[in-house]
Amino acid sequence: MSFSNLKKQSSLGSLTSKLVKQVEKMNNAGGGGADERLWKPEMDKTGNGYAVIRFLPAPDGEELPWAKLYSHAFQGPGGWYIENSLTTIGGKDPLGEYNRELWNSGRDEDKETVRKQKRKLSYYANIYVVQDKANPQNEGKVFLYKFGKKIFDKVMEAMQPEFEDETPINPFDFWTGANFKLKLKKVAGYWNYDSSEFDRPSPLLDDDDALEQIWKQEYSLEAETAPDKFKTYEQLENRLNMVLGKKSPAQRAQETETEYDGYRQEDTSVEDELKRSAAKAQNTFNSPDITPSAPAPVVSQSEDEDDALAYFQKLASE
Repeated sequence: MSFSNLKKQSSLGSLTSKLVKQVEKMNNAGGGGADERLWKPEMDKTGNGYAVIRFLPAPDGEELPWAKLYSHAFQGPGGWYIENSLTTIGGKDPLGEYNRELWNSGRDEDKETVRKQKRKLSYYANIYVVQDKANPQNEGKVFLYKFGKKIFDKVMEAMQPEFEDETPINPFDFWTGANFKLKLKKVAGYWNYDSSEFDRPSPLLDDDDALEQIWKQEYSLEAETAPDKFKTYEQLENRLNMVLGKKSPAQRAQETETEYDGYRQEDTSVEDELKRSAAKAQNTFNSPDITPSAPAPVVSQSEDEDDALAYFQKLASE
């Protein structure tokens, strides 16, 4: 799609209807090191954070301005399990099947284990950073932004307002979209985005040439759920068995010396692996509290809790 067609579809409002239909389709269907492409908000010393960002249209050649990803991250007797879930691309996932067995047992302790091992729902989108006082060097640049269901729901609310006196907008539109005021605070020890909101609709910039240059800087979103982002069922099953302690010490030692997720190397100790895994878990959850010596915290009332429990209830009924 050309840039001129992008603007034409903006004026017709056709992009918004396409995105809404895609969300409905998704809902019906179910389900080492810092990445410099990713932008993250930061809290100040008072425990609050504030930034202004703009969600951008789909990259050239792609249909959607977001990508949806399911993943797992928990610590078991044999180490950390931090993997993308094959359910993202409509496949069977060994942890999903194991969780279904636990859920169907009817025992409360098994359901609690499932909650600890549940899927985490994340989205990726391209954003333009309008204001970032914590890191002003980010302003005026394009990044990938990884966010959860809470913020995605706010995007959907902007596109499908609850009340008749509210005008729907496409937050991903250059010309008729709106800046997103991201307001971050801690509630009960967890990051909370409830106060975040969209500003009034307005063009991101008044210069179409500049907007086109921003559009050309966007990152591929389809690449975030491409096949190379997922391990095979067998690889995930082997890793899960190791984490759950279902393999012998000799088998665990042998697997520790094999390549794992791009950052394992030969002769790597289990302790070093856990440290790297913990660092990756921290990056995944934006949480400073995850360490290799402590079990992963149970996140109650998190933004993806309802989605995860609905998923397991659906599995239990199948």
